[in-house]
Amino acid sequence: MKIKVRSLVAILILLILSFILLSVFIAAHPIFQMDIEISLFMQLYQANWLDKFMLAISFFGELPYSLLMVLVVAGIFFQQKFKREAYFISSILLSGLIILGIKSIINRPRPTSFYVRLVEINRFQSYPSGHVLSYTIFFGFMIVLMNTIHDIPIVTKKIINSISIFFLILIAPSRIYLGAHWFTDTVGGFLLGLICLFPLCYFYLNREREIK
Repeated sequence: MKIKVRSLVAILILLILSFILLSVFIAAHPIFQMDIEISLFMQLYQANWLDKFMLAISFFGELPYSLLMVLVVAGIFFQQKFKREAYFISSILLSGLIILGIKSIINRPRPTSFYVRLVEINRFQSYPSGHVLSYTIFFGFMIVLMNTIHDIPIVTKKIINSISIFFLILIAPSRIYLGAHWFTDTVGGFLLGLICLFPLCYFYLNREREIK
């Protein structure tokens, strides 16, 4: 068990260091040639149906829908007598404060039409991607819950796991395709999402189930 805990701590430290190094690099190089090339590659094929599909993928990361998604799902868990799980799901909302703080510090501008095609216009800074962060935490935690709770039907677990994996895989490509983020923005969002997911899962899996 000690070896397992040490391994998890080592992974967390590696994630934090990777995020810090990437953040420092982005602060010094807000426009990065590799980012431009990846964006142009992602936008090689363009179609109206693909625009709508990518916008649909990103829908649940937009305000106020991202807040509603968390609150509705937390409400469903609470109504189904999974009160402790509902409280932990609600705590995901705190990630919004974290992302806004880091965005303000790095202050990286969004991609512009000079470099890429813009399907979606955003107001906040670019790094890290808030969509990727919120999807990583929310859908990542859903996967943890589905593999932890025993009182949920297997079919329901499979459906929720499939939906979660679907959004986790496609959210980063959708943000790049839409011209809303650079590739390194999505990497930063994913790293920060995993960093936030670690303590959430740790306290959920280790605390006694005193809330019922």
